[in-house]
Amino acid sequence: MKTTANLVAAVVGTGFIGAVHIDAIRRLGVEIAGVVGSSAERAAAKAEQFGVARSYASFEQMLEDPRVDVVHITSPNHQHAHQAEAALLAGKHVVCEKPLALTSRETDHLRRTAQKTGKVAAVNFNIRFYPQVHEMRARIANGAVGRPNLIMGSYLQDWLLRDTDWNWRAEREKGGSLRVVGDIGSHWFDLATFITGRRIEAVMAELPTFIAVRKKPRGPVETFSGAGGGLTTDVDIGSEDAAIVMLRFEGGARGVMTASQVSAGRKNGITVEISGSEASLAWIGERPDELWIGHRDSANEVLLRDPGLLTPGAAMITALPGGHAEGFENGFKAMYRAIYQDVLAGSPSATPAYATFEDGHEEALIVEAVERSARTGQWTTIDRQQQETV
Repeated sequence: MKTTANLVAAVVGTGFIGAVHIDAIRRLGVEIAGVVGSSAERAAAKAEQFGVARSYASFEQMLEDPRVDVVHITSPNHQHAHQAEAALLAGKHVVCEKPLALTSRETDHLRRTAQKTGKVAAVNFNIRFYPQVHEMRARIANGAVGRPNLIMGSYLQDWLLRDTDWNWRAEREKGGSLRVVGDIGSHWFDLATFITGRRIEAVMAELPTFIAVRKKPRGPVETFSGAGGGLTTDVDIGSEDAAIVMLRFEGGARGVMTASQVSAGRKNGITVEISGSEASLAWIGERPDELWIGHRDSANEVLLRDPGLLTPGAAMITALPGGHAEGFENGFKAMYRAIYQDVLAGSPSATPAYATFEDGHEEALIVEAVERSARTGQWTTIDRQQQETV
């Protein structure tokens, strides 16, 4: 019987998130054939640092390796579309970091390519795979909270708080037209729709830029590295530092989301709260083992993650017994376990819990609606009628 130990992966990108992918893949027992970096020299240095047997001189050389079953794409955003399509057409399954691409035209083309090839094509919306998130989804699906009325939350970070903080995401041609919304706001949108089972219908957004000029270092800076200093160049910033978005969901629910990369003290602070007609649910990503359950006529509860107390779907992705904290890295492992089970089967399952290229396209449509709303100052519907034109 074929198992994950028979599968081989390659990772494109050697920064912070590339290292997270490598760790999670290894924990599943999947062999890592090699890594691709921004240069052959960087790839070789990172392969040695990560203990990976091989570095590829180029992305194309990696695609030519017949041993590679799955390609993990963790490169800068502007490279995702080309690399994901090339990997699919080379007969590889793909796990791509978000955003799937910089425009909905590209994501539409990619989802169609994935359909044609029949390969597993996943987008790395990893926050879905915290057990308490699955628990929230199950409780809403089984009617325990009644009808969702309000869907609220935030995603706050501080790593771009100062004008001396820099990352390639601040460059429009690399990161996309929306920085905060594309990077972390999309995570929240995906999380809210995954938990509730309701799509976003319309948005009303404001996208402030508080730091109009940033100091770009002359050399490269890794995400979250805090590295800086030395010679810099002043760069005008066209992307937002924060986002405030009101939301209309299918079924009549209303919502609001705040996202920021300039909130001091907030390192990776995602929150989501659902106010239903019978009860409420709230989850804080930096306290992932706790699920708050709110009642009107009885005491509120805090459900601590314990597979013996969770609904079956949530218990299935729990790696550790109750009282043994699970965090960021466990979510990646749980997600990749689901993805690699489909890889073993040779094609995607009918209703995968992980985000697919269809979900990646959905997020691109939402992000573009947010941008249009901020530009016009009006409520803007999500345009799902777009068709591929190439």
